Amino acid sequence: MKSFDPTPTESVNQKSYRILRPLGHGKGGYSLLAMGEKGFVVLKKIHHEPCSYYQFGNKLQSELHDYRRLKEIGIRMPLLLDADESKEILVKEYLEGKTIAEEIEEGEDISAYLPQIEEMAECAKANGLNIDYYPTNFIVKDGLLYYIDYECNAYMEEWSYPVWGKKYWVKEELVKQN
Repeated sequence: MKSFDPTPTESVNQKSYRILRPLGHGKGGYSLLAMGEKGFVVLKKIHHEPCSYYQFGNKLQSELHDYRRLKEIGIRMPLLLDADESKEILVKEYLEGKTIAEEIEEGEDISAYLPQIEEMAECAKANGLNIDYYPTNFIVKDGLLYYIDYECNAYMEEWSYPVWGKKYWVKEELVKQN
């Protein structure tokens, strides 16, 4: 992960969050574990770093729009708790658990989650969408698979789970990418 030095606290719509540690860095933002009044949350701070393979418009508005679309069709995701448009920060429910990428890297058997990702993929396709099937975007909590990114795009076969995503759900392909 790239170097990121967050402030020890972050204010989002007059609510204070204590930054605990970075969780991840994607093409759209930094995800940070934080503590708020009601417990752990994830703060996603939008960044504007260049991405050679993906074009963005307004990243925050895209995330909000995509969250609503995915929630409507029933994709299991962490709840969106708040959004601060001026600071470009989302506050998301924190789901404790390993990502599928971590499980693959640790040699764990993920076969029990394959029907769940295939069900998500079918749901997305039936609604004209693709989600980002890369294993870092999925967490297992209490035996259920959650899509922790809110990104979705118009369905294109080349970016579907069977054509693009499935190959990353095996250790060899994931290791090649890291």
